[in-house]
Amino acid sequence: MLNTITRTQLVGYWFAAVAVVIASGVVMGVNPDVGTTALLLGLSTVPPGIIVALWRGGPPQTIAEILYATNQGTEGRS
Repeated sequence: MLNTITRTQLVGYWFAAVAVVIASGVVMGVNPDVGTTALLLGLSTVPPGIIVALWRGGPPQTIAEILYATNQGTEGRS
């Protein structure tokens, strides 16, 4: 399951979890001040930002793959 999850799905799940925590706090009657709100905002946006920045796509091409692709284009012209 974790091999098929995409970056967007993971970030969406994170925001959903943060929304559930904030909603449960409101339901329980918590009245956060400005400092607590700023802390919650930072804690809810920094991890998805790190995930988006560091999550790698496909592996980069190797030198051999680049050269082979170049040779494929010139071999047919002999």
